[in-house]
Amino acid sequence: MSNILHAIRQQLDALHQQERKLADYILQFPGNVVTMGITDLAEQSGASAATVTRFCKSLHLRGFPDFKTKLAADLAQQTTPMSYQDIIAGNPLSDIVTAIEANHLRSIADTTRLLDFAALEQAIRALNQARQIDLYGMATSGIVALDFYQKLIRIGKRATAFSDPHMQVTSAANLATDDVAFAFSYSGETPETIDALQCAKERGAITISLTKIGSNRLAAVADINLFASSLEEGMRRGDMASRIAQLHVIDVLFAGMVSEQFDEHIPKLEQSYRMVRKYRKDKGR
Repeated sequence: MSNILHAIRQQLDALHQQERKLADYILQFPGNVVTMGITDLAEQSGASAATVTRFCKSLHLRGFPDFKTKLAADLAQQTTPMSYQDIIAGNPLSDIVTAIEANHLRSIADTTRLLDFAALEQAIRALNQARQIDLYGMATSGIVALDFYQKLIRIGKRATAFSDPHMQVTSAANLATDDVAFAFSYSGETPETIDALQCAKERGAITISLTKIGSNRLAAVADINLFASSLEEGMRRGDMASRIAQLHVIDVLFAGMVSEQFDEHIPKLEQSYRMVRKYRKDKGR
C-alpha cells in the first residue's frame, strides 16, 4: 500500500460521514482518482468539492492537485512492490543484513516521494535566518534531534536539543519571533513534544514538525510540516526504518542550508573540522 493510502486507512474511524465516503472511494479506486478532476471525484464518491479540499488539507497536503501528485507517485512505485521485513527468529545473518538494507532503502525512497519542496525551502530559510534553534524529540525521535543538533553547531548555529519534557517547555518559553522550534515525532502524537511546540508557537517562534504522513496533532500545531514514510509497521523492528526516514529528511535540510549560504557555512565547517583534528585526544591513532 502507498503512504497516502496507508495514512487514509489509519484515520478512517475518525472521519465524518462525507469524508468517510470519499475515503472509501479513494481506497477502492486509487488509480481512477489520479486522473479525475475535483468535481468528478466529488460526484463519484458522493461528497462535495469542499469536502475533497478539506480532506486533502487534513492530510497536511496543499490541496487536491498535491494529493493527486503524491498518490500517483506512490502508485507508480507499487509496480515493483516491496514490503518492509520484520525480525524473524533464527534468521541467518546474511538474510538479516539483506532485510535491513532493503528496509532502509525502501524507507528513504518512500520518504523522498513525500518531500514537499516548498515546505523544505521554507524550513531551510527559517533555519538559516534563526537566532536560536530549539530541537525537541523523545526516545528515537530524540536521537534524530541530537543528530541535527551536532550538524547545526558545526556551522555555528546557536542550537539546543532537548528530550526532557520540562527542559523542552522551559526553553520554548524563552523563544521569540526570530527563533525556530523544530519538533520530531514519528507518530505526531507525543504529548510532551506537542506541548513544547505549542509553547514555542505561543512565544512567536517559527515552528517546524517532522512526522509520518497523515493527520496528527503535532503537524496541526506547526507552521511548516515535513513528513517521513508511514509504512513501517511491527513492534519488533525498533523504529529502525522510521529513524532512517527522519535522518534522511535532516540530511536534506542540512545540505540545503549549507548550499543556500555556502560562503558563510563552508568556512565554519572547515574550521570546526580543523579544530577537532587539532584537539582530539586520539589524533595519533
